[in-house]
Amino acid sequence: MSQILCIDDEAAILRLLGVVLARDGHKMLPAANAREALALIKAGGVDAVLLDLGLPDRDGLELIGPLRDHAPVLVVSARSDVQEKVAALDLGAVDYLTKPFDGDEMLARLRVALRASAKATPTPDVLEYGPLRMDLARHELQRDGQLVGLTPKEFALLQALMQAAGRIQTHAALLEQVWGKAHRDDVDYLRVAIRALRLKLEADPAQPSLIRNEPGIGYRLG
Repeated sequence: MSQILCIDDEAAILRLLGVVLARDGHKMLPAANAREALALIKAGGVDAVLLDLGLPDRDGLELIGPLRDHAPVLVVSARSDVQEKVAALDLGAVDYLTKPFDGDEMLARLRVALRASAKATPTPDVLEYGPLRMDLARHELQRDGQLVGLTPKEFALLQALMQAAGRIQTHAALLEQVWGKAHRDDVDYLRVAIRALRLKLEADPAQPSLIRNEPGIGYRLG
């Protein structure tokens, strides 16, 4: 049973989260404000966090850093502005759901975060996702057992996506990781590289099923 810290100042939302989480065998630890949340996270035993941004004593964005040091943080907020989502993800949230949310979708995203957290070990020599197998030591990529030639930037970009499979990576985070801090705003670099990867890896590049776009935010693998 996973323990999920749910931070929201609305009692009705906390009750709903408790019911939805119980369906998947999770236990909810409720917190109505930032003070309660920080006390619970420091006590230990939290496997993941569902965080609302509109808290009475502190902006939820300010909590992402302290919380993510202990457990993966998924934002569940009524704030739908793209810049709010980008800010939360850049601060270290692993996902962002907008209220009202679908319970099954929330559980699915939570399972992804829990699996990723459980596998948070030193980078392996081989990354695998679906038909893709990346050998980091040999700097080789195979799709369905066939070698695929990638440029160094394409390889680095795909590696970043595979290491965070299932989770959104913002434009800025990918650009900084692959091209460096000086290119955080050069989104065209990223679009060109993503287009090239899709042409080499997708069964139908016009309808990508591996590298998915999150409009205005970034990309995710899967």
